[in-house]
Amino acid sequence: MTILILGLFLFLGIHSVRIFSEQSRQGFIDKHSMSAWMGLFSIVSIIGLVLIAYGYGQTRLNPVFLWHPPLFTRHIAALLMLFAMVLVVAPYVPRNHIKAKLGHPMILGVKVWAFAHLIANGRLGDVVLFGAFLAWAILDFRSARQRGSTEPAAEATATTSEVIQVEPTTTATITTIVIGIAAYLLFALVLHQYLIGISVFG
Repeated sequence: MTILILGLFLFLGIHSVRIFSEQSRQGFIDKHSMSAWMGLFSIVSIIGLVLIAYGYGQTRLNPVFLWHPPLFTRHIAALLMLFAMVLVVAPYVPRNHIKAKLGHPMILGVKVWAFAHLIANGRLGDVVLFGAFLAWAILDFRSARQRGSTEPAAEATATTSEVIQVEPTTTATITTIVIGIAAYLLFALVLHQYLIGISVFG
């Protein structure tokens, strides 16, 4: 459990700098560079993820059950994960209505992912892992909304200061949903069993 908590501290900690101390982040960038910040961010994130993966795996070897969720929670979680996957895909498809409407669909996707896994799992390790991510996502979404969208639906040309309004399209939105569904099916039917060792529909 200690390794899992350390991994969460590193990964969520570096992802929480803008929540609690935007000035510290900007000060680091001003003193060094954006590249230096991104390098530090990436290194800490990778180390954190490795520790999370290892630590979580260790908690599953000797699980401590806080409760035993009823079977129907797995069905609810599976459905919620479909929405989560679409939300996670949305930031990467330009000009879709989901991103334009929600502003920060990736963070919302993490919220739904964490909540879905919380209701379907009663082990202590699950509660620590997904509870931490859910708490972080709630705080990060609020912080992001307060800062304003970092990727507004307006783009400046490379040679002028002219701003071009970019309207979302139905085609892009449908593409987002289709890619999200495809990614969901791939992960649910193949990757979840391969990477996590648990069958989603088993």
